[in-house]
Amino acid sequence: MSFYDVLKSVDMASVASALAAATEADVLRALASERPTRADFLALLSPAAARQLEPMARRAHELTVRHFGRAINLFTPLYLANHCVNRCVYCGFNTHHDINRRQLTLEEVEAEARCIAATGLRHILLLTGEAPRTSSVEYMADCARVLAKYFASLSVEVYPLDEAGYARLLEAGIDGMTMFQEVYDEAAYLPLHPGGPKRDYRFRLEAPDRACAAGFRQVGVGALLGLHDWRSEAFCTGLHADYLQSAYPSVEVNVSVPRIRPQTGGFQPKVEVGDRDLVQYIAALRIFMPRAGITLSSRERPGLRDNLLRLGVTRMSAGVSTSVGGRATGQSDPGQFEISDDRSVAEMAAMFQSQGYQPVYKDWQ
Repeated sequence: MSFYDVLKSVDMASVASALAAATEADVLRALASERPTRADFLALLSPAAARQLEPMARRAHELTVRHFGRAINLFTPLYLANHCVNRCVYCGFNTHHDINRRQLTLEEVEAEARCIAATGLRHILLLTGEAPRTSSVEYMADCARVLAKYFASLSVEVYPLDEAGYARLLEAGIDGMTMFQEVYDEAAYLPLHPGGPKRDYRFRLEAPDRACAAGFRQVGVGALLGLHDWRSEAFCTGLHADYLQSAYPSVEVNVSVPRIRPQTGGFQPKVEVGDRDLVQYIAALRIFMPRAGITLSSRERPGLRDNLLRLGVTRMSAGVSTSVGGRATGQSDPGQFEISDDRSVAEMAAMFQSQGYQPVYKDWQ
């Protein structure tokens, strides 16, 4: 059984009804529970819980400090290529967009690595568009061998691979992966992905299963907030993380909570997800999954990231460039999306320390 089977067993109409029917008494009961259930998670995501953000935030903070201490892992993305064959309507890499397409040579990869390593970071996330003929598994493995000289931990956020592909990356030194499902509601997913291999909903959904089976140490999941009802998408994301944590107990499970940002093509979000909604999502997720990592990216603006630090977040990006080769060349081509927080690694570390938190530059050796 994979998560696809788990998700198919969930009656989404009942989920919507439960979200609408939850009361403040349900929320308070969920807040008091030592082992919150799925029903408790739904209550914490409900409109009724929006009136209990303060106690939810206090509970989330207490659980985060208990399980993670006052430490925040820092990482940065490295875009290897922006070639893509998909037609995702919300993505700046859409194959029909007229952008400067390029892929780093191994020499350019090493130049980027030197720039990032000079900041002190030892954990990076490698990204490409979905273009297996150019950004092949072998190309990514070659890049990993170059980068291994500079970094202690390499993860990927690339197109879904089969288990053999993940095993090949693991052999090359990559041991973490993030796979945004983008939208968990299959009916809503299809029109947002009108062409390209990403239209295969199930192959994408089961990618974390295959990475775990191949031996990856860390997997991350997430929905892109703004593409569909955020409460039901948050619920499905939590179910996915909970399933992975139970099915693969030796694997570190992380959840990302990205909100859609402006990008080439000008796609407008279908659903507005406000700051209070994001606070509620992160707090509910922390209470439901006390041991899961939560990642907050540079999509969010500085002041909000500073405030969310105490809520449940365990990983943040810093020193971000979404341009392919942007650090070494200084080029600032339109990336996959616009970022909101362009602070350097040193500036982020100083912010953490000012709030009593320790910046962690590598999460394992």
